[in-house]
Amino acid sequence: MNFRGLMSCGRSCRRLETDRMMRMSKRLAAVMLAAVLVPALAAGCGSRNQVVNYEVDSREQEKITVFGNKYEPENVKVIEEIISSFMEENPDICVSYESVKGNEYYEALRKRMASGNGDDVFMVNHDVLLELEQQGQVANLAGLSTIENYTDRMRSQMEENGNIYWVPTTVSAFGLYCNLDLLKKHKQEVPGNLREWEQTCDYFLDQGITPVIANNDISLKTLAIGRGFFEVYQEGRQAEVFARLNDGEARLSEYLGDGFAVVKRLIDNGYVDAEKTLNTKKTSDDLEEFVKGESPFMLTGAWAAGRVEKMNPGFSFEVAPLPVLEDGSLLVINADTRLSVNKNSRHLEAALRFVEYFTQADNIRIFADQQSSFSPLEAGSPSSVKEIQPLVKDYQAGRTVIGTDGMLNLPIWSVTEEVSKRLLSGEDLEAAMAWMDEQDHEGD
Repeated sequence: MNFRGLMSCGRSCRRLETDRMMRMSKRLAAVMLAAVLVPALAAGCGSRNQVVNYEVDSREQEKITVFGNKYEPENVKVIEEIISSFMEENPDICVSYESVKGNEYYEALRKRMASGNGDDVFMVNHDVLLELEQQGQVANLAGLSTIENYTDRMRSQMEENGNIYWVPTTVSAFGLYCNLDLLKKHKQEVPGNLREWEQTCDYFLDQGITPVIANNDISLKTLAIGRGFFEVYQEGRQAEVFARLNDGEARLSEYLGDGFAVVKRLIDNGYVDAEKTLNTKKTSDDLEEFVKGESPFMLTGAWAAGRVEKMNPGFSFEVAPLPVLEDGSLLVINADTRLSVNKNSRHLEAALRFVEYFTQADNIRIFADQQSSFSPLEAGSPSSVKEIQPLVKDYQAGRTVIGTDGMLNLPIWSVTEEVSKRLLSGEDLEAAMAWMDEQDHEGD
């Protein structure tokens, strides 16, 4: 596993535990600051280095730990800024942050929570939260003063029988990265619907170019979810449809079969390299491939736009809505970077104070902007990153599908990922849909 601690940009296994740095000299009689490296062990990882800042302070400090999957230096930097300002305002609380990269994070989170040594605050996704809720391991956040600032749509996702077990800090979007220079060179346009996209892909195939870079996690499943549930959302039937799916009165293939049929076409037509995609990690391997400038399109999260720009690709690009409808495009979005609190935390009040602070409007704004995402708050604005501006029109027009809707009590994120891998491995659509329907209520 790859661990990263706050402000850590070096070794793959590192944790930075930062105590509040006293800036007001009037409040200090004397300050002694020392930094030491201490070998430590982490669950699911070998040894790592722990950096600790010591400070002489007569006041008692309560220490809370935050565990997350935001690993990249630019993400960690913003988290560090929020943590530092929180500790300045709350000198009685010390906060440490630790992260694990990728899907390994959720394995580590499960192990920690199962062992009874879970962190005070942690990031969750839809599927893992379902498990933790069933086990009674997440605290009710409904009393936080910041809850009222969320949009009605976000609150409909968060609330469950009057309780709230997680709060989002961003609304992420999934889109189609377009190499504008390459398209212009070949006299092609950014596609606005499925027919245009397929025609453009056929053109590049004729030129000996694989048109679409995809990864083995989020690229294809989000396309299928968006296409499959789009009409349900446009008609406002989510509650009805998801209730039928939750009760076993309907199966996922009834809605996602059409979306995965499009995925199957992309694979069979050679628009994506199936073998390569199976080994391409999200927002890492795929980004490195895209910045080479050899393919016109990439399917992944819009939150990586800032990262791609910093990789100096040598060409102009933008992130467009997914052109997967006969008459247009759509956005798949998620209430993302979700924070939950350990119900069994020994520092429950301090943990709640930290989450309440993190979700204040100013902190949400800088966090969402840095991640090329939308704000989940009523007065929030979309990220200022210029490459994702083409997404704003569809977002504001409501041409959106939530990838992991809170009303759906099925592990849709992990199940659809596996279906994508099965199709990439050559399994036929009918067999993949049959497997999906077996999984959606496994154990019922």
